Amino acid sequence: MQNDKKRSKRLRKKLYLGEFAVMGFEFTCRINLKEESEFDDLFDGLADLMAQRDLLVIGGGSEESFEGYVVSSERYQSTTEEDRKAVEQWLSAQSSISDATVAELTDAHYG
Repeated sequence: MQNDKKRSKRLRKKLYLGEFAVMGFEFTCRINLKEESEFDDLFDGLADLMAQRDLLVIGGGSEESFEGYVVSSERYQSTTEEDRKAVEQWLSAQSSISDATVAELTDAHYG
């Protein structure tokens, strides 16, 4: 969306532009699990991390890989660099995850 037009504060807020832009980040990883119970434990841990930091993850994958996009659970709130680092550290600490990559913060609505 073009940002060069003069827009009212109300419209910038409605369109998530300028000071109302919402930032998030993407991650990808490979999953190395042998049993279904390990799969449940892994994603329960991820869900706990998201809940502790008031984040949401939107994603999917297969038995071998997973990718997601992380945003704040609060409207008009952005993820932070600290959130990004916490997710990166959590992914790196999991023995069943390899090749974890966490991207930089991006505009969640307009890329």
